[in-house]
Formats: sequence, structure tokens, C-alpha cells
Amino acid sequence: MKIRKSRVLFFTLCLSLTAFFLATTAAFAANPRIGILIYKYDDTYISTVRNALNKALEGKAEIMMQDGKGDQATQNDQLDVLIERKVDGLIVNMVDAQAAAGVVNKIKAAGIPVVFFNREPDLGVLKTYNKAVFVGTNAADAGKMQGDIIKQLWTANPAFDLNKDGKFQYVMFKGEPDNPEAIARTEFSVSQAVANGVKMDQIGQTFVCNWDTALAQQAMESALAANEGKIELVIANNDSMAMGAIAALSNIGYNVEGGSKLIPVIGVDATDQAVDAINKGIMSGTVKQDGEAMGNAVAGIMLNMISGKAPLNGTSYKYDDSSIAVRIPYAPFLGK
Repeated sequence: MKIRKSRVLFFTLCLSLTAFFLATTAAFAANPRIGILIYKYDDTYISTVRNALNKALEGKAEIMMQDGKGDQATQNDQLDVLIERKVDGLIVNMVDAQAAAGVVNKIKAAGIPVVFFNREPDLGVLKTYNKAVFVGTNAADAGKMQGDIIKQLWTANPAFDLNKDGKFQYVMFKGEPDNPEAIARTEFSVSQAVANGVKMDQIGQTFVCNWDTALAQQAMESALAANEGKIELVIANNDSMAMGAIAALSNIGYNVEGGSKLIPVIGVDATDQAVDAINKGIMSGTVKQDGEAMGNAVAGIMLNMISGKAPLNGTSYKYDDSSIAVRIPYAPFLGK
């Protein structure tokens, strides 16, 4: 009798465990597989978007994220692998936005829904595929907000006009030569300042530093060697390059916490490092690009598309005039 009861209990336990594993397997199987292509992991701002994506998709999808390491050929190979693995959706942060046509054609042939983000492809190319959406910003707005910050600095601090000529002598750090955001930020930061009544005078060439801190530091060291005492303002397309400029300045006694010599430096992104520098008084301002908001928007839109819903279903997002792009707003930041 005891043996029979033991067998019953054993079989009951087996059935329970089997049911548990089947339920668990079904739960995993129910989660879609999403391939995420990042242009490069070591970009400070993109790291905030990556973290937000991971958090937003946790428990809702199986994520396969790849580092393009700043090389489009590498990213193309990664895309091929993800398509071969039959992922349910793709999230793409292009290395080279100019290469979007080939990327879109591959994804379209596979019939996989895709959300591009941050690095904006030609929206006309995206419109050739009815399962493609872009999530980004209005790049001109970041430049205009930098221009507004320049006006505030100029008005509040007459001492920044070192040579008393009534002009702001500045150096410019640009992200990439052909990147739409870099082009817009470079143009509109200056044109907005001029529209605000500030006379602007560029010193030397525009330094193209690929959004990179080390390259910006080297370029700033070169600019200082040729123009120390003449530079009154540093404008950078992002905070990483702004921090590189500050490192070069601090090496010769400028922009040191508690110091008396300050050259105003303005960036974009509001990274933790930049916010800390602004609060310490060694950086003058930045424009917040909300990585968490972008990551949440991309994740929500992607999950909608995979489930067959309209991309913006149940969200507060709206398309811009293109009817294919969602724009996350910027905000100026000048400290606490």
C-alpha cells in the first residue's frame, strides 16, 4: 500500500514538474526575439539608450544586441546573421546613415519590422518599407538651444569678451562630416546665437572629431597652442567632445574647479559627466537629449509592431510631418 502511494506521489510530482517546464518553455517561446544593432557601444549617450532598451524589454523579449564598433561593414555582417536567425524584430542604430538603402532592402526582403533610431537615415528610403519607423530628435532644435545658451552667457558675463571687440570668438567641434545631426547642430548653434543678437567670430577650422573625447582633446590642444588667450567660447556637437576640450583647457589652468579662469564650453546630451562638470562650474551648459525616453519609445514601438499593432498604439507619441518619424524633444541644461 505504501509502495502504491509512493508511486502515485512520484507520478504526481513528475506531472507537476513537466507542467512547470512546459509552462516555462512556453513563456520563453512567447517572448519575441529582437535583434539590436548599435553603431558603437562606447558612445556615452548611446550607452544610456542601450540601458533603457534593456530595461524596457526585460521579460518581454529575448534580446540579441551587437556592437558595430563604428564600422558599417561589421554592422552589415551582424544584420545578415540576425536575419538568418529569423528574429521577430530589428532595432537599428546605423553606423553610416548614408548606407540605409542597402540595409532597408535586406530587412524588407526578410519582412522583419524595424525601428531605426538616433542616427537618421533618409526618410524617403524608410518610406519604401511599410514596416519601418524612425525614432530620433529634431537636430536643428539642439543647435538652436545651444544658440540660446550662448546668448544667455554673453548677456550675463561681459567678461567673456576677452578682447572687448563685441564678438564671441569661438572654436567648433563637429561630430562627423556628413551626419545630419552634426551638420544641423553646427549650423544652428551659430545662426541662432546671431539671430539672438550675438556677433560670432570663428577661430580656425571646424574640428571634426567623430563625437570622441580623445580626438577633441587633441584638437583643442592644437587650437590652444595657436590661439591661447584668443578663444572665448567652445561649442561642441556632443558632451564627449566638450569634455575633451575641457581636459585640454584644464591642462593649462583653465576650467578647473574653484579656479579663476574659465572659457565657456557648451555641449549636447546632458551625460552624467557633463552634468557633474556643469554643477562644478567647469562647463557652462548642455542640451539634454533624453536617452531613457528614446529607449522607451523605441522599445514600445518595436513591441507594437511585432504584435501586429499600429506602431504608436497605446503610446503618447506622434509622428512628425513625415508620417514615419517620432521626435523626442530636447531641453536646455545649465545646472541645478
